[in-house]
Amino acid sequence: MTEIVHVSAPELVTYADDLAGLLVETVDEGSSVGFLAPLDRETAAIWWRERAAAVEAGSIGIWIAREGGRVSGTIALVRAPLPNARHRAEVAKLMVRPSARGQGLGRALLAAVEAYAATEGITLLILDTETGSLAEQVYCGAGWTKVGSVPGYAADPAGSLKPTTFYYKELAAP
Repeated sequence: MTEIVHVSAPELVTYADDLAGLLVETVDEGSSVGFLAPLDRETAAIWWRERAAAVEAGSIGIWIAREGGRVSGTIALVRAPLPNARHRAEVAKLMVRPSARGQGLGRALLAAVEAYAATEGITLLILDTETGSLAEQVYCGAGWTKVGSVPGYAADPAGSLKPTTFYYKELAAP
């Protein structure tokens, strides 16, 4: 059974090595999540541990999906830092292990973040993803609205520039 947990900063540090494995697998299979291949596990673990201060400060929330004691997925919610944008946040780093895909885990992680955001008074979520990626199916299926695409926005893990599509979702006010 899969459990989705909103992690604290100390828990994030505890899970950093397992999250590093997830990040490396995700990059190795070609998903564009901000890193170039090859990504070594130690660099990935350091990146996760460096997020702990932002989690402690409340500017980032991180959720993990665990199955059998192993991290099988993750998602982040990045709060807008400026006073006129406190009503919105960015959904980032939705990753599901390749072996766990196609079982609704990405959708469940997304739903957990959306529910949390609504309870926090966040009424607008935004995100971006590589145009044509499987992630687009998850977002469209979850009711997100496509804004448009920007050509050559980010490099995929192989270093090729790819278009990125932006989405938003309005949440009900509390």
